[in-house]
Amino acid sequence: MAIPVIDFSKLDGEERARTMSQLANGFEEWGFFQLVNHGIPEELLGRVKKVCSECYKLEREEGFKNSMPVKMLKDLVEGKSDEKLENFDWEDVFTLQDGEWPSQPPEFKETMVEYRHELKKLAEKVMEVMDENLGLPKGYIKKAFNGHEDDQAFFGTKVSHYPPCPRPELVNGLRAHTDAGGVILLFQDDEVKGLQILKDGEWIDVQTVPNSIVINTGDQIEVLSNGRYKSVWHRILATPDGNRRSIASFYNPSLKATIAPAPKLINPVTKEVSQDYPKFVFGDYMSIYANQKFLPKEPRFQAVGAT
Repeated sequence: MAIPVIDFSKLDGEERARTMSQLANGFEEWGFFQLVNHGIPEELLGRVKKVCSECYKLEREEGFKNSMPVKMLKDLVEGKSDEKLENFDWEDVFTLQDGEWPSQPPEFKETMVEYRHELKKLAEKVMEVMDENLGLPKGYIKKAFNGHEDDQAFFGTKVSHYPPCPRPELVNGLRAHTDAGGVILLFQDDEVKGLQILKDGEWIDVQTVPNSIVINTGDQIEVLSNGRYKSVWHRILATPDGNRRSIASFYNPSLKATIAPAPKLINPVTKEVSQDYPKFVFGDYMSIYANQKFLPKEPRFQAVGAT
């Protein structure tokens, strides 16, 4: 079983209706799919791969060797224990923030600023597809994320590496979770696997497709769509070979944005769809998520609805 791969360029041609249907299926039945021919130049993607890999080698690798997961796994192995490290991830990760850029390699900032600009445009196109497929006005989701004010939504990027692990059966690359925010766009490693999603009770691999962008939806899209587009559990496996590179970008609501099911999706003519999700401020949800990321999402919805 493989997650859908969709040619995004066909959205503007004669196969638009078929492509919209494929995208609807990706959102409704999978929660994860891959876009090819998405409009981001392969030359730029090649530079992104290069600068992120070089940044890890030049600025991150030594630090990871002395990190807590490495120390904990070493202690576990030396103690001849087969107990799994449940509360640690075999991951090196940092978040890109304006004003705080890695100094090496020198072209890192310029490349990633360009990449983020292109990726944000793609994210907004994907949200317009969701609007249309859900029968919402064009720009509805973007407006909801902005808190009905211009340019308040948050677009962040995390650069992760999952180095070779000597005992991958004893530690997670990244523990299973659903994403808190809106639309997630992942540029994953071309060669080193490890990402899995939970589909119909079974963990399945997200196959590697060179220069594709993996799309998945977070908890806020589940709420806005009143459960039509559910966020999906996913995880990263630690692996004995290869250093998996993973660049995830998040188009999230403003912390002040009020999130609730779109009214049009609550009271259709048939009156058969009830409102199963609360109305809340995204910042309040994030306060709960910070302590419950690796737990089921339903209690988070209940808790934030009670605040």
